[in-house]
Amino acid sequence: MPPSSDAFLALDDVEAVYGPAVLALRGVSFSANEGEIVALLGANGAGKSTTLKSISNLIRSERGRISRGAVRWRGEDISRRDPSNLVGAGLVQVLEGRHVFPQLTVEQNLVTGAYVRKASRAEVAAGLERVYGWFPRLKHRRGARAGLTSGGEQQMVAIGRALMTKPTLVLLDEPSMGLAPIIVEEIFEIIRRLNRDEGVSVLLAEQNANLALRYADHAYVLENGRVVAGGPAKELAARDDIKAIYLGSAAEGAGTTRH
Repeated sequence: MPPSSDAFLALDDVEAVYGPAVLALRGVSFSANEGEIVALLGANGAGKSTTLKSISNLIRSERGRISRGAVRWRGEDISRRDPSNLVGAGLVQVLEGRHVFPQLTVEQNLVTGAYVRKASRAEVAAGLERVYGWFPRLKHRRGARAGLTSGGEQQMVAIGRALMTKPTLVLLDEPSMGLAPIIVEEIFEIIRRLNRDEGVSVLLAEQNANLALRYADHAYVLENGRVVAGGPAKELAARDDIKAIYLGSAAEGAGTTRH
């Protein structure tokens, strides 16, 4: 599945390893256009998170590396770019598990997102109002310690902090994990509005294929570190083989009681 040569984001035959010999990605190739929501689907261990971390270069923090191939963003090979440099350039990842600074308040967590771009006080204030506009719930919780907020609120903090960097491409890793269905729907609706109204491109890794295919423009299915299917989300959702293998199990595991 060769990537488009003029794509906004393109992975070309990417192989990624952890440590000296653990092969996690096996020749992954796909592309994403600017202004789209693109989903990476697959079971646990399929390579979704590693793919995102290979793009953001956060794979290095886990003793991993790209051993073959290239990741191109806006035509430039970013395979060896520093992660903080990529954030400053507009590419940011929201990690799986809602990583927040638990002892800091919600607002302090959000403000940390502006540090990378060395924003002025006025820019920080404008960024906060923008995030609170997307996540009104956070405005009411702005003074609460992030570690004492709900799982859904922590996911909103993590996404909001990423938005404070003023990104053009957001990588979202399992945004629905561990959240109640009603909270998941709220978060995905906000993601769609951000994409539609502000033109933020989104690449998300998601086990809940039914959910992801409803919101995505295009999707790719990973299995054992390889891309085994891809195309417009509506077409994949209609395919019987994709339904049987990936959508059935994903639907059973969607959401928990955590809010």
